[in-house]
Amino acid sequence: MSGNPALIMRLVASAYSVAEKAGAIVRKVLHSGELGIVEKTGANDLQTLADRLAQKSICASLSRRFPKITIIGEEVSKWAAPFRKRRRSNEISTIKLLLTPCCLQDLPFEEVQEDMIEKGQAEEILQKTCPEEYRAIKEEELVVWVDPLDGTKEYTEASRCLHLQAVVQKPHKGLDKTHGTALWLLDNVTVLIGIAYGGRAIAGVINQPFYNYQLGAEAALGRTMWGMLGLGAFGFQLQEVPADRRIVTTTRSHSNKTVTDCVNAMEPHEVIRVGGAGNKIIQLIEGKASAYVFASPGCKKWDTCAPEAILHAVGGKLTDMFGNPYGYNADVKHMNSAGVLATLRNHDYYVSRVPQSVLQALKSE
Repeated sequence: MSGNPALIMRLVASAYSVAEKAGAIVRKVLHSGELGIVEKTGANDLQTLADRLAQKSICASLSRRFPKITIIGEEVSKWAAPFRKRRRSNEISTIKLLLTPCCLQDLPFEEVQEDMIEKGQAEEILQKTCPEEYRAIKEEELVVWVDPLDGTKEYTEASRCLHLQAVVQKPHKGLDKTHGTALWLLDNVTVLIGIAYGGRAIAGVINQPFYNYQLGAEAALGRTMWGMLGLGAFGFQLQEVPADRRIVTTTRSHSNKTVTDCVNAMEPHEVIRVGGAGNKIIQLIEGKASAYVFASPGCKKWDTCAPEAILHAVGGKLTDMFGNPYGYNADVKHMNSAGVLATLRNHDYYVSRVPQSVLQALKSE
């Protein structure tokens, strides 16, 4: 570890290790076959045991090391305040853990089992030089947005078609999107940890728990990418779609007429329908898509904070359909009600193509 790394570098280094642990939890739950699926608002809005355990691990791990940060997660609204209660001689600190979709219960801090706590920090991040503008940031100025399992619908669909052991022990033989099976859906699943300062997404970590699933038993599953404004992004090879091609990525399970009209207005040469906001941003930065177009409410701040930070770190942009940026302060509404438009390049072109009828159907923040 170099000298005395700045707070933000230590937080990102912790988030990297925490995301990897959460990814391992996501794999383990799928391997068990016991997903514990519940519907939150409907069949397209699901929650699994993996969502609950991964968020528990992420929030407990980060709050223990950084007790003054505010953490806002998909499965429980805010985690900051309970963790700020530190144990004195005979005082038991409490945290709020999600036990059922609609029930919160206070549990003793000790009941967050030690094996759920990730104490590691990515050394490669600690060795980076912190951008000058972020060196004096205080814990209480940071908001962390967590989606413990982005792409839950795809995760549950894939679970019905395979047992993880079959993925890691048998050679990959045509079990992909082209052949009509659900195994390819595993690529849609990500763990997202975004860090905001002053309302801006300034750093993010994305873990893909099932990356390399196609390679069979000998492959090491999973990868983690991260980025920070002023530093760049790491863990992947940045690529772009050829300039003469327009490839749009959009939702595979939350479409409607407004979404379809907007996608068509972009005059794409190809449309890729996949799950997960994190996965769609990966499509952009790895040269598989030119624009992520979702002209509908549905995405939340925990879906976009981490991906936006990584996209911005490599020169891309994420806004609502009006071209306005989203804010990530602790008190903002969670819904990205004016849709999501993200690009690696030529953002103004795609904003200009959004139909007036689509804008009238949405509300700008």
